[in-house]
Amino acid sequence: MIERAFVTLAEGQMHLRRIVGTDPGRRPLLLCHASPSSSLGLQGLLRALADGGHRGTIVAPDTLGNGDSVAPAGDHPDIAYFADSKRRLVDALGYDRVDIYGGHTGARIACEFAAAFPERVGRVILDGIMEYDEAMKRLVVENYAPRVVPDEYGRQLIWAFNFVRDQAHYFPYFMRDPGHRLAGAVPDPATLHRATLDVLKALDTYSKPYIAAFEYPAWSRLPKVQAPVLLLRPDAELPVLNAAIETAMARLPRASVARVAPGDAAKAAAIASFLAAETA
Repeated sequence: MIERAFVTLAEGQMHLRRIVGTDPGRRPLLLCHASPSSSLGLQGLLRALADGGHRGTIVAPDTLGNGDSVAPAGDHPDIAYFADSKRRLVDALGYDRVDIYGGHTGARIACEFAAAFPERVGRVILDGIMEYDEAMKRLVVENYAPRVVPDEYGRQLIWAFNFVRDQAHYFPYFMRDPGHRLAGAVPDPATLHRATLDVLKALDTYSKPYIAAFEYPAWSRLPKVQAPVLLLRPDAELPVLNAAIETAMARLPRASVARVAPGDAAKAAAIASFLAAETA
């Protein structure tokens, strides 16, 4: 069963979803979601990990500013801030060390968590991490996550749906031309609906983790990660992210790569195999 809970931090309450493990001796696994979603988007991975035999507790918090978590502090928080908020969550839950997974924005948070708090992490799984060049960084920071104000016509409702849908069509989603068209399938309507609700729920703050992720200096922080790292290479990933894996590998002291077929079950199997290797 996936439980829901809140943990109180200095900013207010951080929301989380979790599956309590059957083996209290196993390190907890912390899952960090992508932007602009929440831990709701990780429910499939939570279940797949548990169904696949992972016996430790799995915790998936909503990043501050996303989902049901309170807004982050400050006008321009960086990834170091978001990683520290996860460290404070781990403290509040009473965990000495965790394994950590992150996807996209969550991958930056997981990377920084491992780099900044090496004594608190066992193993690390990064699912889509890169650093953009300065020109692309400026472009996405200025255009990717605009501030949207509700109006009397409800135009924010249509904007949010198109924002979520177009990310499956183009990268960056605001460059809608053949050269930026993606080959992958568009998510089903129910998934688009849930993702749209996540954006609307955090309309005032959804952009803050996004901007922090685009500005994160991943290439200079990866060498600070001393824990074993698994880089996931999903077949359905953005080409630009999969192309960055070799660059990430060259900067990580202890890294391996796993190619992953589409679906939560395949991703969960790769994660479980990596975590089990420590005790083999």
